[in-house]
Formats: sequence, structure tokens, C-alpha cells
Amino acid sequence: MTEPDPASLAEQARHAYKTRQYKRAAELFHQAAQGYTLGRNGLLAAEMKNNASVAHLQAGDPQKALDAALDTDKVFEGAKDIKRWAMAVGNQAAALDELGRWQEALAAYEQSAQLFSEVSEKDMRALMLKSAAGIKLKRGRVSESAYEMMGALEAKANPSLFERILRFLLRFRPW
Repeated sequence: MTEPDPASLAEQARHAYKTRQYKRAAELFHQAAQGYTLGRNGLLAAEMKNNASVAHLQAGDPQKALDAALDTDKVFEGAKDIKRWAMAVGNQAAALDELGRWQEALAAYEQSAQLFSEVSEKDMRALMLKSAAGIKLKRGRVSESAYEMMGALEAKANPSLFERILRFLLRFRPW
């Protein structure tokens, strides 16, 4: 009996994710990653691990999410794939954040934001900065959080009307 094709497993995983079967999606993404690893396609294996990480987070298991995403950033860094490198670091940050490991999460969010800025991914950069601001707010660093939030609003490519108003108002607030 032959092993299922990793691309087929990845497609099944995406379908499970779309239908909110997050544990099943994570399991299938892990299987796809194993298949790509056996086929010596490290980039696709790392991408599947990152997808599994997101599914684990959605399923409410941040430790498994972190375990799945660990070291995938190094694979993308080695390949000089900055966008997927930024996403991998961002996935790790989200898992660390959920685990309450805020110092590590903050550093990862900031690294991810920097990487996203290198590839002009303004909305993803804004999301990372917003997440970093949330951590600072949780830790009582209100002033820093406000500046971070301003940076996130400034970084967003297409801000909503509310975000444009908020950006305008925050400019005049003495922090």
C-alpha cells in the first residue's frame, strides 16, 4: 500500500480547516509535512508545519502550535524566503502569546513585523505591531502600547474609516 500524496493530504487539511475541524486539519498538515520531508522538500514541509501550527492555535492548543512551528523560521531564513520566514516567526509569536510567554512573544512579534516590512507586507506588519501593542498593554506599559498601536495604524495599507479617525486622534494625544 502506498503512502498518500502530501499535496492531497494538504488539500484535505485545508478543507478540514475551512470547515473548522481544526484538530483534524492539524493532523493532516503534520502528515503532509512528513510526506514532504520524506520527499526532501524542506520548504513545503516547513509550510505544512506552520499551517499545522495555525490549526493547533484555532483548536486551542498553543503548546502544540509552538511545537509545530519551532525551527521552521530557520528553514525559510536559509532559503531567503523572507515572507514565509516572517509568517513562521509570527506563528511562533502567537503561540508564545497564548502560552503567556510574553517577553518571547513580544520579541517574535517585533521580529516578524520587521521582516514583513522588508517585503512590503503592510497589513501583516500592522497585525504584528498590533499584537505587540496588545502584549505591552497587558503588561501595563500603556505609553509604549499606544506608540506601538500608532505604528500599527500607520503601517496598514488600507485602514478603515474608524482606523483613520483613530490614527488622527492618536497623533494629538500626549503620551
